[in-house]
Amino acid sequence: MIRKLLILCIPVFLLLSALPAPSAHDLLLQNVNFIDGKGGPAIPNTDILIRNGKVVKTGKGLSAAGARVINLSGKTVMPALICAHMHIGMLKGTTTSGDNYTRENIIRQLTRYQDYGVLNVLSLGTDRPSLYENHLYDSLKSGLLPGARLFSAAYGFGVPGGAPPVEMGMNKTYRPMSNEKVASEMDSLVKLQPVAIKLWLDDFGGSFKKMDSSTYQAIIREAHRHGWKVAAHVYYLSDARKLVRSGVDILAHSIRDSVINDALVQEMKRRQVIYIPTLSLDEYAYAYAGTPSWLSDPFFLHAVEPGVVAMVSDPAYQDKIKNSPSYNRNRMAVENAAKNVKKLQDAGVVIAMGTDSGAQPVRVQGFSEHLELQLLVRAGLTPAAALRAATLGSAKVLGVTDKYGTLEAGKMADLVVLSANPLMDITNTHQIEAVYKAGTAVYTR
Repeated sequence: MIRKLLILCIPVFLLLSALPAPSAHDLLLQNVNFIDGKGGPAIPNTDILIRNGKVVKTGKGLSAAGARVINLSGKTVMPALICAHMHIGMLKGTTTSGDNYTRENIIRQLTRYQDYGVLNVLSLGTDRPSLYENHLYDSLKSGLLPGARLFSAAYGFGVPGGAPPVEMGMNKTYRPMSNEKVASEMDSLVKLQPVAIKLWLDDFGGSFKKMDSSTYQAIIREAHRHGWKVAAHVYYLSDARKLVRSGVDILAHSIRDSVINDALVQEMKRRQVIYIPTLSLDEYAYAYAGTPSWLSDPFFLHAVEPGVVAMVSDPAYQDKIKNSPSYNRNRMAVENAAKNVKKLQDAGVVIAMGTDSGAQPVRVQGFSEHLELQLLVRAGLTPAAALRAATLGSAKVLGVTDKYGTLEAGKMADLVVLSANPLMDITNTHQIEAVYKAGTAVYTR
C-alpha cells in the first residue's frame, strides 16, 4: 500500500517542481533603450525581467505573472559601472591619511560610488588591517552593507623609503628589504585572499627610488604561485616593457612618457595584459592651473569632499599648479596617455576603467568615473567601447565576469537607468534616474 502511495505521489511532485518559481520578487522593466555592456548598439523597446536579484531574460514583449512592472519608455538602461582602480577610506575633506580609515568613512564613500552608478570597486593595494576585522570586508564584498561592493588588493608592495608615498596614508604597504622577504609577505596575504597584488614601479618624476627589477620579478613570481594577478603602477614605457616581459597581468596606469611601440602592443595582446589608463588622474594633475568647467557642475559638486572646491579655487593653489616644474610634463602625459589607450584599443588589448579616485582630494569618488568615460571618448574610443571598458573590461580585472559587467540572463541585475542615451553623447551618463543593485533600487533621483 505504501509503495502504491509513493508511486501516486511521484507525478504530483514532478508537476509541482515544473511550476514557475514564485513571482513575488519579480521585477519587469519595460520598453527600455537597452545597453548590455558588450560594446554593441542600444536595443530599443526592450524588457528586462529580474528575479531574486538576477536578470532572468531580456527581450521584447516579456511578461511575468505577478511581477512588479515599471514602464521606462524613453529611458536608457545600462550595466552599472565598475571601477578597477580606486582607493577607499583614506580621503576625508582635504586630507588623505590612514587616520581617516574607519568603517563609517568606508561605507560613506561606497555609498557615494553607488549613487553615481558605480556598484563594484577595486581598492588597489592601500587597504588597512581594520578592513578585515569583524567580517567587514566579507560583508562589503558580498553587498550586504550599503554602497558599492568592495573588492580589495590588500596591502600592496612598494619600496623602502620610496613609492608609494607614506605621507599619503600608504604606510601599511609591504616594502621588502630583500627578495627573500617577498615570499613570506606574500604568504601572509593568503588569509585575506586579495583580488590582485599591487606593486609600484615609478620614481614620481625623480622624487623616489624605483623598485629593483629583481624585486618586482619576485613579487610577480610569488603572486602567481598563489594564483593572483599582479597590477603594476607604471609611468615609463621602458618599465612597462620590462613588466610585461616579466609576466605582469595588469598595467594599472597609462604609459605616459612616450607613445607605446607596436612590439609592446602586440606582446600585451598576446599575453592578455589588461590596461587601465586612469586618464582622469592625469587630467586632474594639470587642470586646476585654471578653472575647469566641472567646478560649477552640480554633478561634480554633489560628489566632492568638503573644502576641496575652495582649495582648488584659491589663486595661490592654481598658481602653484601652473608654475610647478612638472606642469609641462603633466600636460604631455595627458597627450601620450590618450594616444596610447587609442592604439591599444584599436589593437584589441582589453581596456578597463580605473581612476585612482580616493587617493587624493582632487580625485573625486563617483564623479571621476564619469569623467574617465568622457576622456576615453576624447581619446578616440567610441562611447560603446568606453562603456564596455567600464563594465565588462573592469569585471575581467576583478575576475567576476560570471556575475557582473553585462546585463544578460544569469547575471546580477546591477543597472543604471538614464534619462538619455550615452551612446549618443557620453556625458549622458550624468543623467541618472535610478540605480539598481541586485535588482533593488538603491538610488532614485
